[in-house]
Amino acid sequence: MAETFTPSDLLMLTPATLEDALTAFQDWMLDQGVLIVVTIVLALLARWALHRLIRRTVDTMSARATQRSAETDARGNVLATTTGSSGERQRARVQAVGSLLKSISTFVVGLVAALTVMSLIGLPLGPLIASAGVGGVAIGFGAQSLVKDFLSGIFMIFEDQYGVGDVVDTGEAIGTIEEVSLRITRLRDFDGTVWYVRNGEIIRIGNRSQGNGAAWVDMPVSYKEDIQQVLEIVREVCDTFASDADWEPLLIEPPTVLGVDAITGQTVTVKVLAKTLAGENFGVQRELRARIKAAFDAHGIEGPPLTPVQGGMP
Repeated sequence: MAETFTPSDLLMLTPATLEDALTAFQDWMLDQGVLIVVTIVLALLARWALHRLIRRTVDTMSARATQRSAETDARGNVLATTTGSSGERQRARVQAVGSLLKSISTFVVGLVAALTVMSLIGLPLGPLIASAGVGGVAIGFGAQSLVKDFLSGIFMIFEDQYGVGDVVDTGEAIGTIEEVSLRITRLRDFDGTVWYVRNGEIIRIGNRSQGNGAAWVDMPVSYKEDIQQVLEIVREVCDTFASDADWEPLLIEPPTVLGVDAITGQTVTVKVLAKTLAGENFGVQRELRARIKAAFDAHGIEGPPLTPVQGGMP
């Protein structure tokens, strides 16, 4: 039987042993070479199967997002808008997660296949794995903040904590999200300043674009006014506002007159609550306040007396 050779022995061949080396190499190719080919083919098949599974899952979730975006509540409002789970945003998030999963699956399958091929060739894996472990620990200690940012970004994408276009409070800044990446989140505040916030530094998130908004309206009137008449006027304004074709689609339910909220000195404050679609509360609040003020003027309802100015010119 011919002596067993490895590919590294070919570097030390002499013409006298060339025939034996070729024979040994052919035997090695028929034995280990076939295993290497089979390993590569299996790795390619595994990668194809995983990508196909991920792609089908992404397509299914995207179809569900499209279906949810068309659902409405009892008043005809689009639920995807009132809950902050817009179909386009959901599809974008699913596509991003699918792309991330494909990259992870390709890396894992490729790494396993590479280690298997190296073992079949005869390369010592122990020192390589030990060196990789030491290097990984060193890199991990040196890039802790970077790893923290990436992990936080992955969880934010998976959990859909916020998306582009949302108004959020990150603790560091309040503004509209313009870009979300695995490492940083970029948002623009109401003054126009652009903030770059590292995902790993975000401890809490207040999303003002998910769920519903609340428009709180406080209307102060004079203490001497008939409070029952004031409440009746406010209720009429709220009913008219709720039936307005321009504003009704922005309301989740008609505005509610909560009654007298506070009595301070010569002032009585009446409070109104209107539940709106996410992000529409400020516009509803301004319009409702203006209409109540106009109704008060029309019915002669006086506002609270002005506070006299203390002191004078010397």
